[in-house]
Amino acid sequence: MTTQPSELTYPFETKPQPRELVAVAPGVFWLRMPLPFPPKHINLWLLEDEAGWTIVDTGIRNSETRDLWEQIFAQKLNRKPVTRLIVTHMHNDHLGLAAWLTERLDIELWMPSLEYFTCLAQFDEVSKPASDTGLQFYREAGFDAAALDVYRARFGPTSPFNGELPPAFHRLADNDSLRLAGQDWQVVMGNGHSPEHACLFCPALNVLIAGDQILPRISSNVSVRPVEPAANPLKDWLDSCKALKDKLPADVLVLPSHGYPFFGAHLRLQQLIELREVALAKLYDFCAQPQRVVDTFSTLFDNPVGSHSLVIAAGESLAHLNYLVAEGRLSVSRHADGVNRYVHC
Repeated sequence: MTTQPSELTYPFETKPQPRELVAVAPGVFWLRMPLPFPPKHINLWLLEDEAGWTIVDTGIRNSETRDLWEQIFAQKLNRKPVTRLIVTHMHNDHLGLAAWLTERLDIELWMPSLEYFTCLAQFDEVSKPASDTGLQFYREAGFDAAALDVYRARFGPTSPFNGELPPAFHRLADNDSLRLAGQDWQVVMGNGHSPEHACLFCPALNVLIAGDQILPRISSNVSVRPVEPAANPLKDWLDSCKALKDKLPADVLVLPSHGYPFFGAHLRLQQLIELREVALAKLYDFCAQPQRVVDTFSTLFDNPVGSHSLVIAAGESLAHLNYLVAEGRLSVSRHADGVNRYVHC
């Protein structure tokens, strides 16, 4: 989901080139790594102090990203060691190289425990054939045989979603205090996009490392998965956006995982809330007649949903539908064809 260009202010006019570090605050450096899928890049952060460097997020697990890291280690770190890896949340573009980096650098992984253990379970899940539970979940959403084959292809030993984690980690919890780049940083948790998303806020620098919790031009995916079919992550997301408006200064410099660093956190958080509220209103109107999950794609998404984005689109649509069901505005029933349909109560 996208929004129109806003009144956000972008203080940095150019993005870092591969292997380039751009200073965005004292001791805080912006690094950009390529991704083989939209949005085609991820922002990573390096924080320097007298003892060495802290890495925040890793990039995706592939040889290109590993090679770029090796060049950075050789050329950009002023002969200082890397002392710690922090991962904001469990998605592959953020922790794909966590196992490699911690072993390569002999450092510890720091991340929220719910993110770590959920990711561990998902890596185990995708290494096996698709489960009957998952297939039934998407049948009920309206997937046909071809769409179910797309889902099956996500699983097994050659799955692109396979990964690995270090065998141990250090837990990050809400309100934890960390010493990074010579300053005190506070862990601020978000929810909805992932189970326990860690943002890092430095009051002295007035800087927020936001991960995917606040993005300037896109809204993070909020999805329901087969493991918890009645989940209501959209409520978690909206509650998080409202809570962050209360916790963060309006003039904080936001360092997002995708897009450019920006000022205007409160404005952007309100936009993210309103974007979902508009989508919920449109979806509710659309469900005046019974609708399958797959029927709602044209209402919620600006672009046609191709085979590569079927699973993500279904999860996002279900997040909105489950929210309306939990609010008592829609009901869901299984029809004779085995597919669920959603309609006004």
